[in-house]
Amino acid sequence: MGFFKKLLIGKVDENYKPKYNPIDRRILNIRSIWNNDHQDDNGIEKIFRLFLSISQLCFPGIYVKTLASKINYAYKDLAMDCYILIKTFFPILILMNHWQDHKILIWLLVYLILETILYIPTLIFASDLFARPRSYKRSMLLLFFNYLEVVISFGVFYTLGNNTNIPFGHWSDAVYFSLMTTNTIGFGDYHPITTYGKFLACVQAMFFLSFVILFLNFFSTKVKSKGYFDNENKDI
Repeated sequence: MGFFKKLLIGKVDENYKPKYNPIDRRILNIRSIWNNDHQDDNGIEKIFRLFLSISQLCFPGIYVKTLASKINYAYKDLAMDCYILIKTFFPILILMNHWQDHKILIWLLVYLILETILYIPTLIFASDLFARPRSYKRSMLLLFFNYLEVVISFGVFYTLGNNTNIPFGHWSDAVYFSLMTTNTIGFGDYHPITTYGKFLACVQAMFFLSFVILFLNFFSTKVKSKGYFDNENKDI
């Protein structure tokens, strides 16, 4: 038991109890943006930052983190690791088991991927009162799994109908096409032929620019520093 605890939990003070849980901190962040505590933004910028900050309350991630924190603060990061891995493997299960006809699963997939897509710009544009992560390298690794989640999820979306010039012979073909589209390579063996397919390809190409280039450039420059926010906030 001690082996797995040391492996999965690491060095964490189990008796440490932060003043604010993740939900309370998110609410404080919304208030901070509304009151212009850290930036003198207004108009469309402020509306956008408020939207991003509020949107996180609409998805399970923050509640998973809060529940784990209430059980034991040391389990917060482990709970999020498991949650992100589940989100990554969920679209793989849909593809492997041909569950595309189950509309509930598809809508659930859309809901989960929206959380990921909105989370990245939230970190960049609405991080007024975010706590410093325990490990930047861990954050980068989780970002990679977020990227895989989106790539595989789009692979599922491409299989919802005959959207390519050649039908996918295997579920891995859909992931391959999604990955090539995300990286804007386009070998030409597959290409979208429907309006829906072309729309997905455009959204995915834009996702690559915003999610990978912008966020990696933003994040990687901060890995060697103490924190990636101007005003580092440890849990109070």
